[in-house]
Amino acid sequence: MDFGGLMTDDKVSREWDDASKSWADFVRKGKDYYREEMNNPATFRMIGNIRGKRVLDLACGEGYNTRILAKSGARVIGVDFSEEMIKLARQMEERDRLGIRYYVSDAADLKELESERFDVVTCFMALMDIERYEDAISEVARVLEKNGRFVFSITHPCFEFGVTIDGEPIAVWKYEEGTDDAAEKKALYLEIRKYFGTARCEVAWDMKRLVEPFQTTSFHRTLTDYFQALYKSRFVVTRLNEPRPTSKGVSAHHSLRKHTLIPHSIIIEAIRR
Repeated sequence: MDFGGLMTDDKVSREWDDASKSWADFVRKGKDYYREEMNNPATFRMIGNIRGKRVLDLACGEGYNTRILAKSGARVIGVDFSEEMIKLARQMEERDRLGIRYYVSDAADLKELESERFDVVTCFMALMDIERYEDAISEVARVLEKNGRFVFSITHPCFEFGVTIDGEPIAVWKYEEGTDDAAEKKALYLEIRKYFGTARCEVAWDMKRLVEPFQTTSFHRTLTDYFQALYKSRFVVTRLNEPRPTSKGVSAHHSLRKHTLIPHSIIIEAIRR
């Protein structure tokens, strides 16, 4: 797989280190309404009852969803390659005492964790940000017990927008004319300009609700790429969901309305055989 030159994990993790404070404010203050009003409700429905289960939250960031898992009665470990994110997660654990253990770890080499340790592995909207995703999926298979579940969400590869390949957007929303206010324009359709192939993409986080803008790296892949990696690691896909925003979210946040037309993300459950 060629991403046009090797992007080291160190560079990507530094991006998230630099973004950590802005990201924590974004998530903890309810500003991430794509999470709150679309992705989380559908993902946690798929995860289901995890009381008493051993759960690994892969690429856990500052631990927002990790804490939800723990509050649901699971015994949880969170891992992330960003030292600053894990530092913030540990600070919250000192305050809340939920019994979560956090490790700074590469998702593609979970050397701190023994094999067949977990009943469930989760990965919320992060696998597309992991360069060595095939190795990460292989590591998930290793640390899961037989018949253990891997539940993960990613931006939908068929409909990715806001990311570019060599400066060109993968997809572009087309809006109704008639208003100068971009936020109020009605989305008509999404023009897909490139799907097949793999690419490293620069993602600009510049929404007004962020304390400070930042940039991260993502990797565009096809659904076939993800499913082949799961198959190679002896996973069987059992469920998938393309979540729609909640009615509350659509009413409160204009930008969510277009995702009643076209999905933003996809959630997949796979069983380790």
